[in-house]
Amino acid sequence: MTGDLVAGVDVATANVRVQVHDPAGALLTEASRPLPEPVRSSGGRSEQNARSWWPAVRDCLAECTGELGERRQGITALAISATSGTVVAIDGRGDPIGPALMYDDRRDRVTWLADNLPAGAEQICHTPEVIAHELAGHPVATDTSHALKSGYDPVAGEWSAEVPAELLPEVVRPTAVLGRVGREASALTGLPVGCEVRAGMTDGCAGQLATGAVDPGRFVTVLGTTLVLKGVSEKLVRDPTGVVYSHLHPEGRWLPGGAANVGGSALSDVDPAELPELDSAALARGPASALNFPLRGKGERFPFRAPEAEAFLVGSPRDRVDEHRSRLEGIAFCERMALERLAALGAVAEGPIRTAGGGARSVAWCRIRAAVLDRPVLRVRGAGTALGAALLAATGSIHPDLSTAAAEMVPAGELVEPDHAEIARLGSSYERFVAEIRRRGWF
Repeated sequence: MTGDLVAGVDVATANVRVQVHDPAGALLTEASRPLPEPVRSSGGRSEQNARSWWPAVRDCLAECTGELGERRQGITALAISATSGTVVAIDGRGDPIGPALMYDDRRDRVTWLADNLPAGAEQICHTPEVIAHELAGHPVATDTSHALKSGYDPVAGEWSAEVPAELLPEVVRPTAVLGRVGREASALTGLPVGCEVRAGMTDGCAGQLATGAVDPGRFVTVLGTTLVLKGVSEKLVRDPTGVVYSHLHPEGRWLPGGAANVGGSALSDVDPAELPELDSAALARGPASALNFPLRGKGERFPFRAPEAEAFLVGSPRDRVDEHRSRLEGIAFCERMALERLAALGAVAEGPIRTAGGGARSVAWCRIRAAVLDRPVLRVRGAGTALGAALLAATGSIHPDLSTAAAEMVPAGELVEPDHAEIARLGSSYERFVAEIRRRGWF
């Protein structure tokens, strides 16, 4: 079949979101459905009803195709992105048996499932394979991205020997065609028969692509509850400490990066309605009088690994605005540390740092970050996992490659320049911040 539209499916922890885009990236329609909250229990278990995934995706697709009317026949491909490392046992029909072990489950998920297979289970797979099986009507491969934290080695091209190979799916690169929508799935979703189901990537990687960070030297920081920094490099980044990990780029490059525990959660005690005013006041105030590492809870994993790390405050903020500014700077200092660590390992960022997530909505915070990083920050509105999945669906279908798809479909973004009058003072504060981290033995 031929067409000019693509769909991106995002199966997150709390909900499913589907978006349909045209070749220029315009969002034509979208829909979302909630998912049941994961059940978390003692011992670090985190489980979700995996049978809730397909009905939510099915209903979102049906809503989108219903709104498109006859134009739904132009949907030529879709791709699915989900949480990293979430796995579930399935039977021969592809139906989940038992709950899914979520990405934050502390058990050795794949090994644990292999040792505790429910009756009737034939394979262990990830969220996208469950959905793609329903769409295509047959078992499908997984992709190198979703498989990375399940024991797949993208360099060697093989699964860990700890789990019997027959329990695990074949692995292909993102954007590969996994199958085509069959008549039964077409009747349920409104997708045209023959629509390609292409391999996606994890939510973090899809979010990166949605900002346009698809070529070497492009880096993005996603500021949500945590701070996630990812980029693109020609060569594999090898980090002996394991703090930096790399997904395989759909076209053979690498996506090095990491996820910190520090992030927007540091502002969780502030009324969201107050944040814009506080941010503006913090920007006007200038560099903070105190050093703040605003970590919630205990332990850090990026840009350094320190299970014992805890929040610290060096100096006394003059008032609430000064304290808020110190928190914003502290998170920006961690962002700069992460970029410097990646550069030391051979992955050097070039040009503006792209940014998305809730924290990117604050122009004031972006300006502070730009001064700390001594480079512009590019805010990309509309970037999200569903758009990233749509880019993967578009690669090889309506666009020849990922770079072209990103150039055509990703929003241009808004450049936020640093305040050059603050760069030197913030640079001095950053050096003292790093010295404090080192003094505590964390880095």
